Amino acid sequence: MLTEKQQGVLGGMVTGLVATVLALALAIIVQPAALTPQHGYPETLAHALEWDVLLVICLAANIGLLARHRFFTPEDIDGGGLTAGTPQAQVLQSTLQNTLEQTVLGLAVHIIWAVAMPQSWQAAVPAAAILFFVGRILFWRGYAHGAPARALGFALTFYPSAVMFLLILGRLIWALLS
Repeated sequence: MLTEKQQGVLGGMVTGLVATVLALALAIIVQPAALTPQHGYPETLAHALEWDVLLVICLAANIGLLARHRFFTPEDIDGGGLTAGTPQAQVLQSTLQNTLEQTVLGLAVHIIWAVAMPQSWQAAVPAAAILFFVGRILFWRGYAHGAPARALGFALTFYPSAVMFLLILGRLIWALLS
């Protein structure tokens, strides 16, 4: 039997996974012109990096929020390495750590996708970047309210990278076996 918190987390994660699969499938099947690069490899990489500005915005914003908090909070101005940190600083540090981890994973997957996957599938990168951006906002807003409140935000950030990575691995394995 799942606890109420576990049920809340599961609901957010399932919703995020369904949204991810739908968004990526639609991007790949529909291939909207606004989300699809025009030519081959160099353009697909440039296209992915242009959309990945959304990931970097999230990371920079999180760094800025923590830095601003530390500057205006005497108990936290010396930084996390020298103080235990106020509860607000701990929350900001935790969201920053998670955002850093998700950004590194997302950027790596998007770059690999841009060079390893078919041209017709490249709209998946902008779809994933948009999900990441929305997911981080939901994650930040929900973090202080517990795991169920941040689950959808986490899922919208993590699942696009995970699903895309699995598709990359599948394509590479298929190519090796062919």
